[in-house]
Amino acid sequence: MVWKSTVVEHHRLRHDLAVVRLIGEPVPFTAGQSLAVLTPQHPESPRRLSPALPPSLDGKLEFHVRAVPAGWISGSIVSDTRPGDVWQLADPQGSMHIADSTRDVLLIAGGTGLAPLRSLILDLTQRPIPPRVFLFIGGRSPRDLYASDMLYLLSRELPWLTVVPVVEQIADPDWRDEWHERSWVNVGFTVDDILQGTLADVVCAHGKFADSQVLVCGSPAMTRVTVDQLIRNGTPAENISHDPI
Repeated sequence: MVWKSTVVEHHRLRHDLAVVRLIGEPVPFTAGQSLAVLTPQHPESPRRLSPALPPSLDGKLEFHVRAVPAGWISGSIVSDTRPGDVWQLADPQGSMHIADSTRDVLLIAGGTGLAPLRSLILDLTQRPIPPRVFLFIGGRSPRDLYASDMLYLLSRELPWLTVVPVVEQIADPDWRDEWHERSWVNVGFTVDDILQGTLADVVCAHGKFADSQVLVCGSPAMTRVTVDQLIRNGTPAENISHDPI
């Protein structure tokens, strides 16, 4: 079955990244899943994207899309999407979820791997007693933490959520990103809040997570390295779910 949804907002946040919001027919997915997406620019070439919002009866959707090297579909979504475009959505897939238990939850997001994990966090707000959640969000430099303002406000609103921003280098690149400068707001984490290192190294420095549910989402390379290092560090493999983007 195919559902249709119309783009109502398209925000370029970085030179290679956009947030797209749509409203249309309600899609019966679950938080953490991905959808096959067809855009009018590439009507024969589906791209799997994970909603950053849990399903809603009013059909609201949000996607975070990064243009990857040689990724002509993702690049087109970032640069060419316009309000009024009609997207076709199909084939919900994925089994990432947060179990209905009191166990702590560790979420590890690389780049736009944040999208499905944010959907899961927002879905948790519907539970009477959510578990404690620790979200580690990583990028190469602070400029890559494209949702830091939203996550900062969310962590202040939800007492059970702790957000830990992680970057591989504290200094941003010396080239100008006009989209970052246009979207920048003076709300968010300070340099003192940010930890330096790879996501795998920083997370593993915090423990073995033998009693936590662990979800990892990011690029295939980031996901593979992080999962392998978690297991070597003592986190049981059966505690870990992962989904490369």
